[in-house]
Amino acid sequence: MGVSGSGKTTTGLLLSERLGLPYTDGDDLHPQTNIDKMAAGQPLNDEDRWPWLELIGRWLDDHPEGGVIGCSALKRSYRDLIREFAPDARFVHVHGDREVLWERMGHREGHFMPPELLDSQIAILEQLAEDESGAVFNVAEAPEKVAGDAAAWLRG
Repeated sequence: MGVSGSGKTTTGLLLSERLGLPYTDGDDLHPQTNIDKMAAGQPLNDEDRWPWLELIGRWLDDHPEGGVIGCSALKRSYRDLIREFAPDARFVHVHGDREVLWERMGHREGHFMPPELLDSQIAILEQLAEDESGAVFNVAEAPEKVAGDAAAWLRG
């Protein structure tokens, strides 16, 4: 989980390899209306996100052996909805300073999310609560280290 530009896809792919689990990018589950809205520089609202988050939860539920999915899951209520379908979901929060995230977003090619929406995501981000199964990993580290540390945490 994390805001745009935090490396969810890169980390998720590396993590799925280390864990031997399937990976999917939550962006691929967005309806076209959400993609069009974000591409136009308009942040999604909760109403836009609920059906998408349900698809995230259903994907996890469809993979009882485990799976890795990259998605923002910015609010506690979003993570709660995902856990309605996948109660054992654990959240790897990849996060970093705004400047690092902005820089990363500015160098991405072919992504529908413009850097101008980063601040709207940071504004609604709710950090993991103590009663949530999750951990935060610093995106200033190399993606291989982040994925390795996350895999070690997930293995316990």
